[in-house]
Amino acid sequence: MFKITALLFLFVYSLSANSATEKQVVLKINNRIVTNEEFNKRFDDARKLVNPPSSKAAFLEDLINYEIGVQEAEKRNVAKDPIVAERIRQQLYVGLLEMELGKKANNISISEEEKMAFYKTTPQLRSSHILIEIKPNATASEKAQAKKRALDILNEVRSSKKSFEDLVKLYTDDLVTKARGGDVGYQSSLTINPDYYGALLKLRVGEVAPSLIETKYGFHIAKLTGKLSYEDADKNLIVNPILEKKKIDLFKSYFNSLRKKYKITTNTNALK
Repeated sequence: MFKITALLFLFVYSLSANSATEKQVVLKINNRIVTNEEFNKRFDDARKLVNPPSSKAAFLEDLINYEIGVQEAEKRNVAKDPIVAERIRQQLYVGLLEMELGKKANNISISEEEKMAFYKTTPQLRSSHILIEIKPNATASEKAQAKKRALDILNEVRSSKKSFEDLVKLYTDDLVTKARGGDVGYQSSLTINPDYYGALLKLRVGEVAPSLIETKYGFHIAKLTGKLSYEDADKNLIVNPILEKKKIDLFKSYFNSLRKKYKITTNTNALK
């Protein structure tokens, strides 16, 4: 989503209160006025920010600058500038989404049954690995050499009487996990490479993956060392992806219904 500064957000209100008495008016610039009620509300909102105003007097100075800036921009027809006009369009889009979908998104609920069903197919898994690294700028020959080395080590893992942890210390290029026997801890489908996670899903606890797993980091020889039960799992790693999917579905449903009101013509050939 497109962002606007917190200060600007606090000031994007219509400044008109012609019926206000003089005692109620905190600020008047030309025909724009701010009542003490409106000012205090904005000031209270500003105090909730990371960098709140130091005082009401300081906030008033910011408000004066903002209002003068807006009026000057209006005089100069800044809204007609192509860049500014596009930003206004973007804010209209964001405003529509907040108005139509914001409350619905905030009210999305997730049942215990949904969480359990999700976790059944995407459990949190613990693994250890031996990494044979591939440098980002590796040539085809260097990559082939790394793969051969990884295959040789995989064969040794299958036949050796040494523990997986001992072989990790002998061969891995992952210096972060080397000292702990290659352990990468518990991970979810959200926190680890999808190819690596997918390979782990096919294993039983204590089993080593039968083939190499290739990621952008290199070739992995992976061993599944643990699988959390639903009761012990981090529920945030379950709720967040379900919630995200429901928000996406809500977004798609809204625009699918909206598209029916518009005549839309596309030319995919122009994309080439």
